[in-house]
Amino acid sequence: MEAELVKRSIVIAGRKTSVSLEHDFWNGLKTIARDRKITLSDLVGGIDARRPNTNLSSAIRIFVLQHFRSQLPQTSAVGTGTALTQIARRAPVAAGEQTSW
Repeated sequence: MEAELVKRSIVIAGRKTSVSLEHDFWNGLKTIARDRKITLSDLVGGIDARRPNTNLSSAIRIFVLQHFRSQLPQTSAVGTGTALTQIARRAPVAAGEQTSW
């Protein structure tokens, strides 16, 4: 089953850009912004400022994935040497967010 991409315009640091994400990632991003009491633009701006050499949509997906994974109980299902863990360690963080890595 293929997830439908939703393209939205967002203003980041005073410039307008388009981002294409699946509905679930847009919803996750909105939830994170609401929980942190910041705007969606501010959250995405923080992700944009800290992303590695990757496109913004990918950086957002990694950020949302890492955020929700960090709220799950720790299990040994994904070991510390896996590619997913390595990607998560490089995930960008929103402005002012403290990290444990």
